[in-house]
Amino acid sequence: RTKGHHISWNLRIHSTFGATLSDKGWIGFSRSPHSDATFSGEIIFDGEKIGGSPLSFGVQGHNCGYRHRSYWRWMHAYFPQPHGGSTLEALVYDLPFGLIFRNAILWHHGKFSSLRKIKESLIDRSRARLLWTFSGQLDDGSPIEASVEGIAPGIHELPYTKTDGSGTFPVSNASLAHAIVKLGPGETLETEAGAVLEMGGA
Repeated sequence: RTKGHHISWNLRIHSTFGATLSDKGWIGFSRSPHSDATFSGEIIFDGEKIGGSPLSFGVQGHNCGYRHRSYWRWMHAYFPQPHGGSTLEALVYDLPFGLIFRNAILWHHGKFSSLRKIKESLIDRSRARLLWTFSGQLDDGSPIEASVEGIAPGIHELPYTKTDGSGTFPVSNASLAHAIVKLGPGETLETEAGAVLEMGGA
């Protein structure tokens, strides 16, 4: 029960793929143990029942480290498919000595592929819109281009506490974002609200 409302749930999770974008222990890690998760069961909110099999999907990630980055950009998108979902997850953050960490992972047709030669072409962060567009190459050399966008009022501004306790810094999050991914000639993945986009720091 919270703020006068009552919520309960009985959910089962199914997933076939998990992704680790960063495992640099001295910096931290970013990991999605259930990258293509779907949920079945029911949620009851103030007596109203919502159920299905599947009911919905989940986009999430876990980040941990003893030294916060000055900034990061992270996205996770789920694209429903007839024979299992496809997902794209990407992460960019600053490293010491002026270096930049970039990684992205595609799960498509039951196969895993890392993105190489990632280039960011458009970054827009405001209270009205979050937009991130980037491109790269898959393991087989084929091109990929992705764009994810969240617009107000679906953008939340969250103060994150720094791990050293020295204060907070701003994080912008759009959890019902639109995403489109172009995979070579003739193949496009798109979701209207099945992506999350987060931008943290300066």
